Amino acid sequence: MMVCSFAVAFVACGGKDKAAAAEKMKADSIKMADSIAKVQAEAAVVKMKADSVAKADSVAAATKAASEKKK
Repeated sequence: MMVCSFAVAFVACGGKDKAAAAEKMKADSIKMADSIAKVQAEAAVVKMKADSVAKADSVAAATKAASEKKK
């Protein structure tokens, strides 16, 4: 967000071509969106792994409890 803010500020202050400025802002926005999507995907993978480990631990504990109960 800061990058986009600075980009807008620099574009507003400079006498550059509006088309070039718009293209740069679009590229920055795409970069930012890709970065956010990557972080969200990585977070989803981490959550799935954690959920899988928690379920495996739960099954192991239940199996152990059932095994001890039979003895």
